[in-house]
Amino acid sequence: MKFTTMLRGAFAALAALSLAACGINSVPTKEEAAKAQWGNVESALQNRSDKIPNLVAVVQAAAISEKDILQGVIDARARATAINITTDDLSNSEEFKKFNDAQNQLTQALGQLRTVVENYPQLASQPRFGDLMVAIDEANNQINTERVRYNDLARDYNTEIRTFPSSIGANVIHGAKPLEYFEADEAAKANPKVDMSGITGAATPAASN
Repeated sequence: MKFTTMLRGAFAALAALSLAACGINSVPTKEEAAKAQWGNVESALQNRSDKIPNLVAVVQAAAISEKDILQGVIDARARATAINITTDDLSNSEEFKKFNDAQNQLTQALGQLRTVVENYPQLASQPRFGDLMVAIDEANNQINTERVRYNDLARDYNTEIRTFPSSIGANVIHGAKPLEYFEADEAAKANPKVDMSGITGAATPAASN
């Protein structure tokens, strides 16, 4: 009787180990970790989006002549906020690309807006504008950080579902699909910097005789 009980226990332990080795638990665990991180990406993107209306209002009040640049920011934000994807879409390469492209276009539009600041000292000298640009920079940095973290977790999950023996459970039991990665546009990888030194308070060169 004791031997039979021990034998059953051994079989149960062996079965549990076999299931674990086949990715029964590890595949959904890694998938959930990546999808949870996706929520952090969305929060970072929303944080930036929430700051843009105030930035637009400040720039409009300065009455800059580059209306097309400002309109570009407004339009890019509208496009970016109009494209929403759920965690179920993270395996859809087409939808994921549309989402990422729209966000990158918004980053580029904000960068183009920054480049015109040097022509408007009355705007550059406003503390409110400076604070908003710092907040935008911080938001962009946070977005990049959260994207990197998501990419790391997505790669970990994708490796798990493609690697034997976890691939058995991934394909047979979970029907797992690989997650897409962020591939930032080259122009969107870094915040463009504008040298505003000398815009305000700079001495006027003396005219030559």
